Amino acid sequence: MGLIVDNGRIEGLVTKWPQATEDEIAWLIVREMTVKAAALLEPIFDHQRGRNGRLSIQTDPRLYRNASAIVAQAQEFNQLAPNIIVKIPATRAGISAMEEATYRGISVNATVCFSLPQCLAVAEAIERGLKRREKERLEVANMGPVCTIMVGRMDDWLKLIADRDNIVTDPCVLEWAGVAIFKKTYRIFRERGYRLRLLSAAFRNHMHWSEFIGGDVVVSPPYSWQLRFNSSDVAPISRIDRAVNPETLHELNSKFVDFRRAYNEDGLSLDDFDDFGPTRRTLRQFISACVELNGMVRDLMLPEP
Repeated sequence: MGLIVDNGRIEGLVTKWPQATEDEIAWLIVREMTVKAAALLEPIFDHQRGRNGRLSIQTDPRLYRNASAIVAQAQEFNQLAPNIIVKIPATRAGISAMEEATYRGISVNATVCFSLPQCLAVAEAIERGLKRREKERLEVANMGPVCTIMVGRMDDWLKLIADRDNIVTDPCVLEWAGVAIFKKTYRIFRERGYRLRLLSAAFRNHMHWSEFIGGDVVVSPPYSWQLRFNSSDVAPISRIDRAVNPETLHELNSKFVDFRRAYNEDGLSLDDFDDFGPTRRTLRQFISACVELNGMVRDLMLPEP
């Protein structure tokens, strides 16, 4: 999907900031859009006392190896509006940044996250940050951290692996990988009492919504998917505690190493996070989007003669 940006507004910013680089202009656009969108959600945020109604803003994905730079940008973004939640990638540096950002009172949305080991590292980092605040008698009740599992992107990755490695399996099985990881993670989060919610993202089918009904989770489908769900005949009944078919789990575990790595608590170490296939693939796509936006700015700032 291409980026949709108002060319007239870009030209206005280019004129207003004559010494700014294309990257600086691009981030000005991001900040401006964030402030406007956050204002639309603020009534919900106020009504629900911060539990919902937050606007996510993504830290620069090119910073994924630099914890201090991520925290600095997160702190800046947190000042844009009262209902901001800052997206930080679940990379090695990102996990460290999440603890520090939480300690500084920033609500974190962990992103670029696909696996149980990543989610547990996120949860522990958030808890450390919250406990540091509590030790200093700083407010935590109005914070709203979440951990996103990009369920559809995990499914996408296993489909790529199946094609690459000539693995033959029932194609329906591959639609359950992200769901299985999400459900297991949700159960462990409840057992351990972590104070952040899971968020389902990267929708590919209705199960990325319907299988999580009944849970204390955040479901964030694109608008087109919301319309599709609302007009569907899928019954809105609780399924969050309904187990994934054991035969499906066996097929995924027996044929896909990367599913085992994502599904088992010790499947990935902190040092493995940056090199995990879905992480690398998603970071490359996110970084490409930055390059694409910079290119749009460049075409207006320095058009072809």
